[in-house]
Amino acid sequence: MNTNSGQDTQLDEQRFEAQCLQGIRDWVASNLAGEVYDIVRLERWRPQWKVSYHTNGESRTVLFRGNRPVAPEESLRFEMETMQVLEAHDIKVPHIYGWVESPTAFVMDWIDTEDRAPGMLHTAIENPSVMTDDRWQAMLSYMDELADVHAVPLAAFKHIERLASPPVGAQDIAMHSVERMYQIGLATKNSDTTIEFLQTWLRCNVPAHRTIPSFISGDAGQFMSAGTEVLALLDFEIADIGDTHWDLAGLRGRHPYENMGDIPALYRRYEKASGKQVDLPVIAYYTVAFLQLAGIAAKLFMAPNSRGGNWIEGVMEYASIMRRALEAIAELRGIALSYDISLPDAQLKPLPESGLKKLLVDIKRLPTSSAFQQWERDLLQA
Repeated sequence: MNTNSGQDTQLDEQRFEAQCLQGIRDWVASNLAGEVYDIVRLERWRPQWKVSYHTNGESRTVLFRGNRPVAPEESLRFEMETMQVLEAHDIKVPHIYGWVESPTAFVMDWIDTEDRAPGMLHTAIENPSVMTDDRWQAMLSYMDELADVHAVPLAAFKHIERLASPPVGAQDIAMHSVERMYQIGLATKNSDTTIEFLQTWLRCNVPAHRTIPSFISGDAGQFMSAGTEVLALLDFEIADIGDTHWDLAGLRGRHPYENMGDIPALYRRYEKASGKQVDLPVIAYYTVAFLQLAGIAAKLFMAPNSRGGNWIEGVMEYASIMRRALEAIAELRGIALSYDISLPDAQLKPLPESGLKKLLVDIKRLPTSSAFQQWERDLLQA
């Protein structure tokens, strides 16, 4: 028996993290003529580093954006290239400085403002997202920006393989994003009976009158703001060509864990900005589609051996997402659901209870490092 396997794993993680940090320093020196003085790994779904450096007597900061766990490298390149197209069409996205081989990442401007909610369930439970007056005004302005995103011509993305062949017809437009993710779920053995049901329902209930494809952000509602001003739109890793109502539905999918405010008011603002009427039943359909995709993604994030992932967040997200997807179908069908559920009182048994307490004590004793930060240890113990 190898009694050193745990220690070897820890050393491997530390070596990997050290290589990442050195790669960041080297890239900044070679490409930005800077000397790094601070690196902070952020609490997110994926590895991301806030990197501060000195150059020509000035202090600057960039973001190294790593790949999602188990996602192929081309997914990260896709996001980078998509953002470059959007920037070329005057969409407010952070400027991209370039690609990094080690760690696998791309580098973009750090948006210097109060950090937005990370969009994770475990943080929302502890610290519920609050909609301030300023953030609400920024949300309304974001709908103007989203209309501009949808207006970027499809031809601008023709050099990006995933966006080179726009879907044709209502069925293809509706299923374009979610069918791809469903196939990924099958290939990685991340499907189950709920996912199969939702996929069948989506295929059988396509809005037949929606036949005009547009560029969509895929995961709408994510942006940085200062006061009432929108500074930058973020997170285009699942951008696609599809129905604009996918993005409108995404606002419902994120709410309330990320507070989107008065969603009907946001839709009215979008109608004014885009000059196009919002179709509420279609939004209800795409609420199911968005949540189906997000549910499969959550299962992918639960891969226990992936670096930079968040297993506990994946478990919590999956349970919440699947429930909300089923609720969205009930809403569309006018089915009243009963929430009058009572659970039996918990029955504590001494031996399992003692074992759990021992595990929590041992977790608290685990040493933290740049490879295993305190927020990760706290999450294990939560």
